[in-house]
Amino acid sequence: MTDTAHDDIAFDPDDPEAEVKTEGKIAKLRAELEQCRALKQEHLDGWQRAKADYVNALKRFDDEKKTERQRGVVTAAKALLPALDALDRAKEHGDIPEGFAGIVKQLENGFSALGLTAFGNEGEQFDPLLHEALGQDVTEESEKSDSVSAVLEKGWKIGETVVRPAKVRVYFVH
Repeated sequence: MTDTAHDDIAFDPDDPEAEVKTEGKIAKLRAELEQCRALKQEHLDGWQRAKADYVNALKRFDDEKKTERQRGVVTAAKALLPALDALDRAKEHGDIPEGFAGIVKQLENGFSALGLTAFGNEGEQFDPLLHEALGQDVTEESEKSDSVSAVLEKGWKIGETVVRPAKVRVYFVH
């Protein structure tokens, strides 16, 4: 048997020990091949874990960005809602100049563009997650019991998140 620079296996049919030497080299090469396969699998597994971690991090960053955006919208809305409420109350009493009615509409459109929606209407069922009861009104009609009798201040939410509950009065049967 002759060894080459690449450790190739050469078989000399006249050499009686050639078969034993060849089997030894084959066993050695199989062991090296198994080590290479194990190392390849280890690297592949590590790469797949790193890729999954990266994809999960991207999702987490995206979720955090959405949460922070919503938090910013909520903070801005909470700062502007008292001004809108004051303008709404003035409009209800006729104490608002015509120019300010346009400002009210612009504020409402701005809130809508940010994903905020107003809620709280007379007659809807009282929901402690959406409404803050500030008083009660007596009714003789049992079907009106636990429904909103008056809206003192509109509630606002973004998606399913309540920015501010509606301040209401609630009917109860006496």
